[in-house]
Amino acid sequence: MDKTDGRSEAVVMVWRNALRVGAVLACLSGTALVGPAPASAADRFSTELSGLPAQFTAGDQVRTVSAVVSNKGDGGCVKVRWSMVLSVQGLRLDQVKMDRIEETGSFPLDIRAQGDVARLTDRQLDPGTLCPDRTVTATYRVAFAEDVTRGRITMAAEAYDPNLRLLARRTATRQVVGTAPPPTTAAPEPTTASPEPTEEVLEPTEEETEPTEEALAEVPPPPANRSANASGGFGVVQAAFLLGGLLLFLGVGLLMRLRQLTRTASDGGEADGVPVRRPVRWTTVRR
Repeated sequence: MDKTDGRSEAVVMVWRNALRVGAVLACLSGTALVGPAPASAADRFSTELSGLPAQFTAGDQVRTVSAVVSNKGDGGCVKVRWSMVLSVQGLRLDQVKMDRIEETGSFPLDIRAQGDVARLTDRQLDPGTLCPDRTVTATYRVAFAEDVTRGRITMAAEAYDPNLRLLARRTATRQVVGTAPPPTTAAPEPTTASPEPTEEVLEPTEEETEPTEEALAEVPPPPANRSANASGGFGVVQAAFLLGGLLLFLGVGLLMRLRQLTRTASDGGEADGVPVRRPVRWTTVRR
């Protein structure tokens, strides 16, 4: 029994040691197959933005900005797909104009916007190939609308591989200022506008002269008593005296006419032989 137990324990110890050795060998073999871990994409690739001014000026001025990605690793070559992310403050996205260009002309873009952020991604891979110690460049033309007064734009250039794995990213922020209107164009505006009020003022003046002439023609003449008073001071008392004198003159005239008719009649009666009774005249005796 003792010999049997000793053999069993020896077999168990051998199996244990064999398992330990196998595990160690497996670990070593796995390490040899895997080899050293490759460098990460952030260590191999880098991106730069060139051509950026100190600040952008709104208007017709177009700036050319380039995004350059370089490969500093020892791996193979890779194709690149560019994506530009724009973020604005103080201005709208529709006031920003950006175009991706290559040697053959404009490069097609897939544009997606949300709020104040827009992403412009190449629909095709870049014509160049990124190899070790080589670079691939993407060129953009940027301009801003004339009605921009002041704002800020942030540009982030991202380089992806064909599997949409981010290789490198670079961000830059710049101010955007508006252009003041030139003083030469603003000066003629008051000069051209000044004759218009002058013509408008002259037209009412001509219209006012016509009613003035009509009003003068329709004014009634002043009354007679007013003109008499103004010329000689003729009043009611003088009119009464004048009327009395006129009546007295008419009365005297009638009396003389009546006397003449009476005398003619008396002369005609005596001639015919008919006695005519003469009217008795009353004579005033003066004492």
